[in-house]
Amino acid sequence: MQTQNCHSSFRFLRSEVIESLNIEMAEYEHQQTGARHYHIAADNEENVFLVAFRTVPMDSTGVAHMLEHTALCGSKRYPVRDPFFMMTRRSLNTFMNAFTSSDWTAYPFASQNRKDYFNLLDVYLDATFFSRLDPLDFAQEGHRMEFSDAGNPDSPLVYKGVVLNEMKGAMSSAVSTLYQTLGKHLFPTTTYHYNSGGDPECITDLSYDELLEFYRSHYHPSNAVFMTFGDIAVEELQSRFDAQALAQFERLDSHIQVTDEKRLHAPIRVEEAYALDEEDLSGKTHHVMGWLLGQSIDLEAQLRAHLLSRVLLDNSASPLRHALESSELGSAPSPLCGLEDSNREMSFMCGLEGSDPQHAEAFEKLVLDTLNEVAENGVPQEMLEAQLHQLELSQRELSGDGYPYGLNLIMSSISAGIHNGDPIAVLNLDPVLEKLREDIKQPDYIQSMVQELLLDNAHLVRLSLRPDKQLASRRDAAEAAQLEAIRAQLSDAEKQQIIAQTEALEARQMQEDDESILPKVGISDVPTEMKIPQPQVQLQQPLALEAYAQGTNGLVYQQLIIDLPALDAQERRLLPLFTHCLTELGCGARDYKQNQQYQSQVCGSIGAYTEVRGAIDNEQQVSGFLVLSGKALASKQQELVDLMHETLNEARFDEFKRLREIVAQTRTRKEQSITGQGHALAMTAAVARMSPAAQLGHESRGLESIRFIKSLDASLKDDSVLAQLAAQLEGIKQKLQGAPRRFLLVGDADQQDSMQQQMQARWQDVPVSADFSAFALEPVRESVRQLWTTSTQVNFCAKAYPTVPVEHEDSAALTVLGDFLRNGYLHRAIREKGGAYGSGAGQDSSDAVFRFFSYRDPRLAETLDDFDGSIRWLLDTPQDPQKLEEAILGVVSSIDKPGSPAGEAKQAYHSALFGRTAAQRRAYRQRILAVTLDDLSRVAQRYLTGDNASIAVVTNPAGAAKMGEGYEVIAI
Repeated sequence: MQTQNCHSSFRFLRSEVIESLNIEMAEYEHQQTGARHYHIAADNEENVFLVAFRTVPMDSTGVAHMLEHTALCGSKRYPVRDPFFMMTRRSLNTFMNAFTSSDWTAYPFASQNRKDYFNLLDVYLDATFFSRLDPLDFAQEGHRMEFSDAGNPDSPLVYKGVVLNEMKGAMSSAVSTLYQTLGKHLFPTTTYHYNSGGDPECITDLSYDELLEFYRSHYHPSNAVFMTFGDIAVEELQSRFDAQALAQFERLDSHIQVTDEKRLHAPIRVEEAYALDEEDLSGKTHHVMGWLLGQSIDLEAQLRAHLLSRVLLDNSASPLRHALESSELGSAPSPLCGLEDSNREMSFMCGLEGSDPQHAEAFEKLVLDTLNEVAENGVPQEMLEAQLHQLELSQRELSGDGYPYGLNLIMSSISAGIHNGDPIAVLNLDPVLEKLREDIKQPDYIQSMVQELLLDNAHLVRLSLRPDKQLASRRDAAEAAQLEAIRAQLSDAEKQQIIAQTEALEARQMQEDDESILPKVGISDVPTEMKIPQPQVQLQQPLALEAYAQGTNGLVYQQLIIDLPALDAQERRLLPLFTHCLTELGCGARDYKQNQQYQSQVCGSIGAYTEVRGAIDNEQQVSGFLVLSGKALASKQQELVDLMHETLNEARFDEFKRLREIVAQTRTRKEQSITGQGHALAMTAAVARMSPAAQLGHESRGLESIRFIKSLDASLKDDSVLAQLAAQLEGIKQKLQGAPRRFLLVGDADQQDSMQQQMQARWQDVPVSADFSAFALEPVRESVRQLWTTSTQVNFCAKAYPTVPVEHEDSAALTVLGDFLRNGYLHRAIREKGGAYGSGAGQDSSDAVFRFFSYRDPRLAETLDDFDGSIRWLLDTPQDPQKLEEAILGVVSSIDKPGSPAGEAKQAYHSALFGRTAAQRRAYRQRILAVTLDDLSRVAQRYLTGDNASIAVVTNPAGAAKMGEGYEVIAI
């Protein structure tokens, strides 16, 4: 790797080979502007780019967030209305997005195709450094006023805007409100005091001129950090950076930087409210304590703080987590438990949810008593060693199943780059881990850390966030009163200006841009081959076992895949709880705390889940499996084999108090998840009666599962019901013990023989029941019309039609149709015009359904009309073949998106388990490439124009009332 050979416009500063990750990372400076560039050279064809700017707002108008949106709406070289979304469909990208953090804004993308990579690079550089920032884009993406009856100046004024609705949705979450409110008090004077995404009550205060000024002062090369990953030569990258952007700027003397927070001299205790539209507010209060720690760029201090956080909170054996989980003061530990290390200064947080306001003092005493106990008596040495083992494992793992692997590395180090720390050191933790390994041998190591960082630290905030069922209506009333006051003061000319802006924005949204000025790839650029890992070993005897030799950097991945047995309706509903409890309760002679501690010593993770899917040619015929999955360092593989065997055969369901805690925690988590994944929950509800697997999904992870866990939690006050639950879970375990099983192993090539031998030795003599009865579900195919109500400021709409499974000749066309409708109609109608944060459509061939959805949507019936309007548009309007190619590219890029080495092997195995073999997947991909416009019209007419659609909407009670008759209204 030749990292020192940089472009002449840059100056090489340093480089370091990081052997544990098989990369070399180098730092460069652009000589003219001072822009920093960090390049991670790797033998990986998925190249990644990111440019980030330090963005330090000093109010909660969301200026940085709004700028992130509007910067992507047209630029100097690409003066089209929406180049970002246009490029998502003219590209083979494996990732495209933009992020607004608390003190930086970043624009990343990734691609495996060199031509595509440089196309995207040109667009991203122009968008960020030469953004057009049209006032109408500010009105669309940020905020604007319109008359509710668009051309009628006597009708009420309303606020609209994508960011406004996005943040109304985000701040409908109690956890988001909790995080922002704690930050406000923990950071009284710096940028973290404010909501960088924007407080819905402040967003409308931002002016267009203020947005322009923020852009001019922040989006400059002198304030930029470039980060890249992959196998493209650094000189080639820097040549583009310089020619396309940097050479046109001079160095700025001003330095944008967050300062250290002014320290509190004594703890503060505050109580605030959040909006919750429910009658019963008991058990809905959050308590949290937060301490401000040292600078995050001090790597040794950061790793020490991580170790302390893990020791205190990692699992149920950790002293602080155990105290929170077992306390009667609340139902579950807060999602805010842990270390926040992305800001300039770190903070440590812990808390309880499901509490009441009067428990604030008792909660604080519980936390401080626990910390004092640790400061006085410490923790077992094996707990410290186990958590250091976890840090080492997380350093070695090659991730990449969510974000691209290179982007994961970049995101791990970006905070250090932004705060003038050392991003290279962040990725090379081995030296610091070695020092920690010696440090923890000191007899009072953890005690002194607890004392120094927490107990003797006066910069402490205790926050209690209580529910207020009138808060949302008061806010709505205040907004309406504000708008009415504005309207009353408007002159006739000002009213006409509002109408004119509305008309101008609508005209802009409807205009057809010349997209040909944007670069593109075509079908001819699509790789002919689809890369699918093949197993090195496939055995049927003595075990059904497959092993994949993948470069996993010294980790081993083991899975036990068990055929689901016949289960009754109640057992099926309990499956998600069973899989959660399987690794959270005691095992054999170990109680649950001892088991959690043992797990952390042996492996990186162990968990269970179920997967149920329809057949590739018949969605009504399902098969299902329970998967017990674990990963560990290769040196611990025998212990992991033994642990997985013990977990299936010796898991204990006799710890009743712990079982009740798990149910309460599960209820709390599910209730908190609604506004964050409302679109997914709405779609799951819409398809619930269209296939057996879809119905099971609705009952096990959808809205119906929330209702079920709430009912179950309430019933467990009765000890006899709790005992009955434990017996039912034990019964499921016994059924699984006799079920047919198979094994999946993934690891480095030199680990293959030992992995197989150890697995066979442990399992080959374990019998399978002779009278096993296989899992089955009754066929179902009917529609629903449902309104699910909860406390939310925005809506989530879904509509679904029954279609065909993946092997049907029409499934490929329906899959392409989803991207085609989103690109050509839904994005414009629902996001740009309607103001929703997101929308889309797609075929789910496992359930044989086609689904429309909207996300954080201010509208209801109008959005459902837009779903239908997209089909009329398709059938009644001449369509452009270029748009078909774009839709096909989008589907193929999602199919070809790479994962981690272990993730790709697991995907190949589990796809084949359900009939989606490598040959089937490759053939399906070829069918995607062959779809025509006639195919789209034919399948839309055939499947998406009837009266057999299902509708499911997540909204608030007022929204449900607006929808009128003909719907089943269900309170979540």
